[in-house]
Amino acid sequence: MASTVDSAAEQLSKLGIDGAFADSAPNLKKNLHLLSSEQVELAKMLMEMGQSHLFEKWAAPGVDDNEKRAFFDQVAKLNSSYPGGLKSYIKTARELLADSKAGKNPFDGFTPSVPTGEVLKFGDDTFINYEQAGVKEAKNAAFVLVAGGLGERLGYNGIKVALPAETTTGTCFLQNYIECILALQESSCRLAEGKCQEIPFAIMTSDDTHSRTQELLESNSYFGMKPTQVKLLKQEKVACLDDNDARLAMDPKNKYRIQTKPHGHGDVHALLYSSGLLKEWHDAGLKWVLFFQDTNGLLFKAIPASLGVSATKQYHVNSLAVPRKAKEAIGGITRLTHADGRSMVINVEYNQLDPLLRATGFPDGDVNCETGYSPFPGNINQLILELGPYMEELKKTGGAIKEFVNPKYKDASKTSFKSSTRLECMMQDYPKTLPPSAKVGFTVMDTWLAYAPVKNNPEDAAKVPKGNPYHSATSGEMAIYCANSLILRKAGAQVDDPVQEVFNGQEVEVWPRLTWKPKWGLTFSEIKNKVSGSCSVSQKSTMVIKGRNVVLEDLSLNGALIIDSVDDAEVCYIMPILRYGGQSCKISEIV
Repeated sequence: MASTVDSAAEQLSKLGIDGAFADSAPNLKKNLHLLSSEQVELAKMLMEMGQSHLFEKWAAPGVDDNEKRAFFDQVAKLNSSYPGGLKSYIKTARELLADSKAGKNPFDGFTPSVPTGEVLKFGDDTFINYEQAGVKEAKNAAFVLVAGGLGERLGYNGIKVALPAETTTGTCFLQNYIECILALQESSCRLAEGKCQEIPFAIMTSDDTHSRTQELLESNSYFGMKPTQVKLLKQEKVACLDDNDARLAMDPKNKYRIQTKPHGHGDVHALLYSSGLLKEWHDAGLKWVLFFQDTNGLLFKAIPASLGVSATKQYHVNSLAVPRKAKEAIGGITRLTHADGRSMVINVEYNQLDPLLRATGFPDGDVNCETGYSPFPGNINQLILELGPYMEELKKTGGAIKEFVNPKYKDASKTSFKSSTRLECMMQDYPKTLPPSAKVGFTVMDTWLAYAPVKNNPEDAAKVPKGNPYHSATSGEMAIYCANSLILRKAGAQVDDPVQEVFNGQEVEVWPRLTWKPKWGLTFSEIKNKVSGSCSVSQKSTMVIKGRNVVLEDLSLNGALIIDSVDDAEVCYIMPILRYGGQSCKISEIV
C-alpha cells in the first residue's frame, strides 16, 4: 500500500499539485497510479476547473479499474473534439450560464435593420441568368449535408435522409440530393473549358446515424456517385452541465461516465476544419461550400440561382431565404448594428425579432411591409460560403461557433435546473464572428420553389392551425408535386389546378403527381427547352420522367405515364394523347 501512496505523491509532485489541492478529491488521489501521464494531466485539468465531484464515488484501487480508465478515455474524446478543449467548454459555459441567470439579452446595444440581398422571381430573365451563372460555378463547389438526425420525431424508424421525399417513385432524400449534385456536375462540366472535376459531397453524421448512413450509401452503390466523392464526418457529443457553476453532469446509470448530449449542427464548421477537408478542397481549386439540412425536397431547385448570386455579388456568405410573414415562426435574416459600431448580418429567431424591434424604435414590432411580407426574409438554414474567406476565419476560431445555453430552471430563483443542460451551437450562426467588412447577403426565392421541410409527425401536423404550414412528410410530398406543376406551367404546359384533400388529418392541395430525375432538368432553362407545342396535364394524372434526353411535345395527359430512356439516346419525343375513362388508371411506359 505504501508504494501506491508513494506513487501518487510522486505524480502529484511532478504535476505541481499540492496536498491540499489533491485532498479535495481523495478517491482520485488513491487511483492516480492507475492512470497514464496523459490521463493524469486530464485529471489535473478537471480539478483546476472545479470538477472534483466527478471522483467522489470512485471505488478504491483494484475495484472498477477498467471503468476508471474508460472514464478518462471519454474525457480525452470530449477534450479533443471541442475547439479549445474541455477547459474552454467549461469556461464558456460559466459565462453563458451567468448571463442566462441574470437575464442578459444578447442583443442589448444592437439596432436591427434590413440587410442587403437579392429577391428573385422564378422564371424571369434575372432568375435565368443567375441559374446559368450558378451552373457554371458548380464545378468549383463542394456540398455539405448536415444529417445527424433520426426520424423518430416524424414517426419513422430510421435516419431522416432515408425517408422517401415522395411516394410516386419512392426516391429517398439522400438519393435525390446525390442525383441533383451529379446533374449539376454534368451540366457544369459541359460548360467548363478544360478538365472538369467531380463535386465533393460531405455528410455530417452522429452516433445515431453514422453507420446507417454508410449502409444506405453502400447498399445503393452511392446512388451513382463515386465513393471517393463522399466523406462522412461524425459529430461527437458534448458534456452536460448540472448547475450554474458548470459542474459536469454524471450519467445517472454509470458513476464512471459523464452525461453527454448533441452540441447542435454548428459543429459542422469545426469538423470540416479539423478533418482537413477544407484545405483539400481549397488545394483542388474549389471556391464555394454549400450547406444544407436533411429533409427539404425542394432545396436543389433553388441552389443554381443562389450560387449564381454568390458568384455575381461576390458574397462571402449567402443565406438562402423565403418570403416571411410578420411574426411567422421562422427566423429572420437581420442586420444588427451595435452602438459601438460593430455590425453583423445573422439569423434572429422569430420570438426574439419582434421584441428587439419594439425595443429599438419600431413600436409596431415585426409587421408586414407593402409587399405583404416582413422586410426581414425567412431563414431556411441553407448557406453558401466562399471557401477562401471561410478558411481564413476558421484559422482564427478553429471552427468554434458562438454558442448559447437554454437551461430549464426549477423556479424563478434560477439557482437549479430541472435537468442537465449543455452548450449548443447552430450552423447559421457562423457570421456572428465575421468582421464588418465581410460581404454577407441573402437570396430570397418563393417558398413553393425552395422550402418544404419535413419536421413534424402526422399527429402534430394535424394540430397545426389552419393556414399555417404543416411541415410534415405529407405536406413535403405535396409541395414537390406543386413545384413541378408550377414549373411546367411556366415552361408553357397547361397544368390543371389542384384540388383540396385531407391526408393524415391535414388539408392539402393535391396537384398532378409530376416527378422527374434531376438529370432531365435541374434548371428552368433546361426544362423549358424540353417542353414544346401544346402540352396539357390533368389534375388526376401521374408522370415520371427517368430519362435525360426526353422532349415533351404536344402531350395531352389524362392518366399515368412513365418515361424511362437510356442516357445515350439522342432524343425521345413523346407525342401521345393519353386518356383514361372511369376510375381505372392506364399506365403507359416508354423505355
